[in-house]
Parts: sequence; structure tokens; C-alpha cells
Amino acid sequence: MINFEYYTPTKIAFGRGVESRTGELARAFGAHKALIHYGGKSALASGLIGRIKASLDAAGVAHVELGGVVPNPHLGKVREGIELAKREGVDFLIAVGGGSVIDSAKAIGYGAAEPDHDVWELYDDAGTRRPAKCLPIGAVLTIAAAGSEMSNSSVITDEKTGLKRSCKSDLSRPRFAVMDPELTVTLPDFQTQSGCADILMHTMERWFNASGTLELTDAIAAGLMKTVMKNARILRDHPDCYEARAEVMWASSLSHNGLTGCGSDGGDWAVHKIEHELGGMFDVTHGAGLAAVWGSWARYVLPECPKRFAEFAVQVMGVAPAESDEATARAGIEAVEAYYRSVGMPTNLRELGVTPTEQQIVRMAESAASVGGGRIGVVRKLDANDIAAIYRAAL
Repeated sequence: MINFEYYTPTKIAFGRGVESRTGELARAFGAHKALIHYGGKSALASGLIGRIKASLDAAGVAHVELGGVVPNPHLGKVREGIELAKREGVDFLIAVGGGSVIDSAKAIGYGAAEPDHDVWELYDDAGTRRPAKCLPIGAVLTIAAAGSEMSNSSVITDEKTGLKRSCKSDLSRPRFAVMDPELTVTLPDFQTQSGCADILMHTMERWFNASGTLELTDAIAAGLMKTVMKNARILRDHPDCYEARAEVMWASSLSHNGLTGCGSDGGDWAVHKIEHELGGMFDVTHGAGLAAVWGSWARYVLPECPKRFAEFAVQVMGVAPAESDEATARAGIEAVEAYYRSVGMPTNLRELGVTPTEQQIVRMAESAASVGGGRIGVVRKLDANDIAAIYRAAL
């Protein structure tokens, strides 16, 4: 293991009906005028936005609202939110939705807190600057997936260029997260399973590292991943199961708040960077995109750390040890792909619904490599040629 810091300042309100506490929590964290930020019409039609507004009214918190966030949230909507926040004197952001809405709110928080700077400078490959301020944020979670409600990360897509980039800063960690599993019951199964794939990948990215980890961290990570897979199958067959929804929702937060990477170098994260290019170019669902490329990445980097892959196969996937670590590891990769197929997730780009041309593959590979200054990943340092080979293997 290596030295580490662990910081999770987000207050959690978890359970049935806790969205009624949104106003109380926002006021406790200093809100006077909030921007309610959300995605599509479902949040309005379900009455959720109305309940949140009533909660804010009861707490004496004024509010304005901005909907229209889409998956792979757009820079244009972020800029719209920044201007609205400045014009209305907003001092608090309330994100109502999943990772896309929370990520968009974080970017608005950065931009509104530093109005004399272009917010994209925090996300672009040049790393022009680091955030110095962010408006405080609260989250009302409606999708269990990204873990953005407890993370320091935000991912935004410049819809004009197709670039999908991230910014990480503890300044953007939500002050509170309201988590009612009942709010996720109406999600289509594809969205539920894509969310579960995203949760898994947040811990899998940390599992595969170049530094080793703590025995306890591994046990927590393995338990979390097995819990997600078990309950994803339950939700496939019984989508209204509250207990399964609750297990998955809590796993979403714990998978991306740093807990499952304590004692390591933080993990590989190449699969996320590879998928980000797919999301930017083809606007695919993030979790499904991760599932589609993971197997090809895993087979490509396996020779660098067969023991770690074998440990994953045995401890997480329940594979019996074979005659060698590599054989055990390959069986583990096949077991992951079998799991994905069992819940309707793709295991290649064709099943994802995209067939990039060779020119598009090269463009995505070069763009992904540029995020790391020419190479990404820690298990194996991948340059543009390596990344292109992984895309081809995933066709």
C-alpha cells in the first residue's frame, strides 16, 4: 500500500421521502437563492421538482430553475446556467437527477464563482488553469450510476467539437446528497443496468492499479462489486424491488467517493478515457460504453499484471483458480462479459450500436491519448497506437 488521504465531506440523507428535506438542508448550508438544475420532463411530470420547490419555499430559500440537461452534458447548457446564476444572484445549486445533471451543476458552480474566466479552461486538454472557487452544491439523486453526488469529478462535453473532458476538484464536492431509492423505480431497465455497469467500473478502475492496495480496501471493493451484480440481476427481473434499489444507490456513492481506492495509486482509468471519446463522438450511454470496451482493454493489458487480474477473477467473479494466473485471469474476463450479457449490456462496439471507421478510430485514439499527455493508464501505459488497437479489438 501507499500513503493516502481520504476526504468525503458530503452529508447523506438516505431513504424514502427524504427529498422533502432538500430545503432544510440547503438552508443549513447557507443557501438564500438556489438554482434548481435538472434534465428532462420526467422530473417535472413526476412532481419531484414541485416537491423540491415546496421544500425550498418552506425553508425560506428563493429559487429559479434550469432544465434540459442531456446525457453527456453539454457545455452550451453549462454556459446558459452560468449566465442565469449570475443574473439572478444565485448562491447555491441544487442538482436534481443523475451524474449528468450533477456534473453540469458542478461546472455551473465553477463558472458562476469565477465569472471573469471561461469555464472550459478547467476542462480542456491544455489544463489552462485549476478552479479556485465553486458555488456550493446539493444533489437530489434520481439515477444510481455516476457517484457524482459524493465525488470531486465533473465530466462535460463540448458539443461543438465532440470533446468530452473532466475536471476534478474537492471544491465541487456536494455539500449534501438526498438519496431516495424510490425515485429510481421508474427507470427503464437499460438505464438501470447501464448505471450498474458504471458503478462497477468506478471500482474496477481502482482495483487495477500499479501500486498494490490494502487487504481491507480489496475486501470492501470486492463486496461492493458482488453486491451490485447480485442486485442488478434482481432489478432486471423485479424493477420495483426497493431493497435492491437501495443497495445499488448506496453502492453508487461508495464506488466513486474514493473509498475503494484507499492505499493505491488511484487506479488505471484508461477505460473511462477510452469511453469518453465514444461518448463525445457518438453520444452513447456512458455505462454501456464502458461495458463495450472493458473486455478488449482487459485482454490487451492482462500480460502486465496477470496476478491482479487473477485475484479479481477469484475474489469478485467467483472463478476457480486455474493452472496459471493468466488462465484464471482470462476466465475472469469471460465471466465479466457473461455477466454483462446476462443484464443486457454490450460487450463490443457492434452491440453498443456504433461501428467507427478507421479514420474515426484513429481520431478517438489520438484524442484519448492527449488527455494524458500522450499516454493513459497505469497498468500499462497506452499511447494512441495501443488505444486504436483496443478500439479495433472491440469492433
